Amino acid sequence: MTLTNKFTLLLLLLLTGQTSFTFSQQKENLVINRQDIKDISAKNTVTVTHYEKDGKNYVYVGGFGNIDVFSLSENGQLTPVSNHELYKQKGPARGMVATNVLGNDFLFVANKYGNVIETFQIQKNGSIERVALTEDTEDTYLGVAITLQVVKMKNKSYLFIGGLEETPGLSCFAINKDGSLSHVQSMKDDEKIHTDGIIGMSTHKINGKTYLYTGGFQDNGISSFRVYDNGSFKNINNISDNKTDRYLTGTYPVCSVQLGEDHFVVVGHRHHKYYKRKGFIKNTDFTYHGDALTVFKIDNKGRLHQHSVLKDSDYTRLKGQTRIELVSQTDNEAVLAIGTRDDSSIQLCTLNKEGTLQPIHYLETGFSIYYGLDALQINNVPFLVAGSFRFDLGKVISYKVEKGSDHKNKNLKHVVSLKYKASATKEEIDNALKTFEDLKDKIPEITALEWGENDSMEGHSKGFTYCFTLTFNNASAREKYLFHPAHLDLVKTIGPIIEDVFVMDYWTEKQNKL
Repeated sequence: MTLTNKFTLLLLLLLTGQTSFTFSQQKENLVINRQDIKDISAKNTVTVTHYEKDGKNYVYVGGFGNIDVFSLSENGQLTPVSNHELYKQKGPARGMVATNVLGNDFLFVANKYGNVIETFQIQKNGSIERVALTEDTEDTYLGVAITLQVVKMKNKSYLFIGGLEETPGLSCFAINKDGSLSHVQSMKDDEKIHTDGIIGMSTHKINGKTYLYTGGFQDNGISSFRVYDNGSFKNINNISDNKTDRYLTGTYPVCSVQLGEDHFVVVGHRHHKYYKRKGFIKNTDFTYHGDALTVFKIDNKGRLHQHSVLKDSDYTRLKGQTRIELVSQTDNEAVLAIGTRDDSSIQLCTLNKEGTLQPIHYLETGFSIYYGLDALQINNVPFLVAGSFRFDLGKVISYKVEKGSDHKNKNLKHVVSLKYKASATKEEIDNALKTFEDLKDKIPEITALEWGENDSMEGHSKGFTYCFTLTFNNASAREKYLFHPAHLDLVKTIGPIIEDVFVMDYWTEKQNKL
């Protein structure tokens, strides 16, 4: 596009009131495409992380009671490797993080209600073996542990731990060669710092110095700390929520981004208004003034400075942010994925070098994301792995983030062909057909549903006898259908009498109604 054409387009946008347009939107049209779905042994998915070992990528999915291990192929296919019980069959597994320490590969897991930090050694095939337990004490604030952050210094690696204790604080442990943890320092929460309910942590290295950033879910703010080579740390500065231009009530995910020489911390929140449990929120004196992501710029001394805000709108899905993942970045721009519990979505945004967030695409996943979102790259291709907090949906799902069309002016056709077992009775088949047909009344995202019995005489039906065609307005509607309780109930109901199923999806132009 020439400079003249750019100014012409900008003038047109100003005249039509579309002043929110940015040229970066033309540069990248990223979409989220589902690649695979697998069952898990845990009761739900709470946390997801990954690790690359010997050129292979492994995904660790933690929930109540168990951790499931999968390998992840270069096209996003998940293959089960193993599953492992958490200490005392408790959990859920929170704040999982994998790293290499002195030549050994470890997975650290915060066992939320087991009140311990579990250390697992990662084996050659990606499976894990528990090698150490670090239990809570009155001085270490490991009770209801939620968030873990590995900080690597010149000669030692450290594990920082935060949680939701009644007497909260921040703790640092040195990671030993055998995976055991040695306590270095704990800092008790007070009225100044934001460490009451640490659900998000991240780090920056600036001019050779290391800084840690913590979000306080209960005390509604974010704090910065200087971390020293021996693992000790001190508070640098603190920023609290306000009722105008800051969105930190229920501070939740925290993500660090470096663009060139500029350092940013992007902070989300799951506002206290979204919690219904009596007594869970300590300070109920809050005002809801919307949902938003807040960007802080970091100075050369590691201090936080409020910089910009991306407010939720009809064109974004930011209600109840629980995870912010760095998908990809250059020196000038980063792509972030924001998982939301209350919007049940993954929102993609770009962060430019000026420190401004711009939404580019979202996918309504059909399930709420409760910390269970992880980003990784395989051969420079970005992927996301997510899971649901729902107890009726024991699944882990992989997605590819890629350039593509959002199909705004198209409908999505979802075609399902069924082959029933020879043992299925007419009554069972009729009941299955009725259950499938009734989905259109239970799932509003289905805009049309038609079905029929095979009438082809060509001899290529391969035994499939019934075909259903469902119509959706967009990809998000398909995801909502796929993970809707009514559809899951259908699968459970008719599964025992199904011999085979064949599914194809395709896009069609929307028909203009006269």
